[in-house]
Amino acid sequence: MEQDLSYRTLFLEIKSLIEESKQQLALTVNATLSLLYWQIGRRINQELSQYEGGEKYGKQIVATLWRQLASDYGTSFSEKNLRRMMQFAKVFPDEKIVVSLIRQLSWTHILVVIPIEDELKREFYIEMCKLEKWSVRTFRDRIQSMLYERTAISKKPELTIQNELELLKNEQKISPDLVFKDPYVLDFLGLKDSYSEKDLETSILAELQHFITELGSDFAFLARQKRITIDTTDYYIDLLFYHRRLKCLVAIDLKIGNFEATYKGQMELYLRYLEKYEQVEGENTPIGLILCSSKNEEHVELLQLDKSNIRVADYLTLLPSQEVLKQKVHQAIERAKDRMSKKELEKLA
Repeated sequence: MEQDLSYRTLFLEIKSLIEESKQQLALTVNATLSLLYWQIGRRINQELSQYEGGEKYGKQIVATLWRQLASDYGTSFSEKNLRRMMQFAKVFPDEKIVVSLIRQLSWTHILVVIPIEDELKREFYIEMCKLEKWSVRTFRDRIQSMLYERTAISKKPELTIQNELELLKNEQKISPDLVFKDPYVLDFLGLKDSYSEKDLETSILAELQHFITELGSDFAFLARQKRITIDTTDYYIDLLFYHRRLKCLVAIDLKIGNFEATYKGQMELYLRYLEKYEQVEGENTPIGLILCSSKNEEHVELLQLDKSNIRVADYLTLLPSQEVLKQKVHQAIERAKDRMSKKELEKLA
């Protein structure tokens, strides 16, 4: 019996070593290929840059190259792929950055991100992908759902965005502005036109994995209808989460309809209770997130919820078209920029 157990342990340890080695080999092969593709793209770009107005020559040389390379080395060197390599080298001209990038992202991940023209947006997706270890499919979904534009950081000044991304990249420090979104897309809940707060909560719990994916992978579910007693009155927090990197509790309140001013007092009560009775040493102050179908921008602005560590966001139970989502998000960004401009003018007055 002991020999069987000893053999089983031996087998599992050796199996683990083999699997780790295979994984490491796959990463090494991927990084080597990605660097090769970058070098090929850079070399072609260098060749073409020698000829002014050489678009016609460029087409000819790429067409000749891909035929010869594909004949010798296969379809990995098709014309389409050669142009991707050229784009890769153009978007990331610094070899040191490329070497760092290919250690953590596969070639397929890189193909997803290189079409993004905005440098800050591209950097955001790269750093979040590295942090949350997104699959290629999740990576595409995040970009398609306009995650960057829906994240609070996109509504900040450009210098603030750069600083936040540098902290994330160099020190793995993440701020609430990189975590919380507006709106949240909850189309996976399958809710009909008419539903209650209880229906919303029940659907979220039934699809908890999808909900956490939308929130972000560092959210850990703690409780539903968390009961707290203040004096002799019982209150119930709809959903309670813990965020690993922010190191704080996150209380989520679900509301049907428009945001109302009274929601602030309710959430402040929850947060002060959590801070006093639930927060442990080493944790940061709890954050409140109020999800409602419409957040009434002026109410939110006048109530200065950020000073109370409260965030308000819309949720969408149906995924709108890309154009509608883009319009909604861009309107939110413009409103945020207008508010910041007003604050700057008030300081100067």
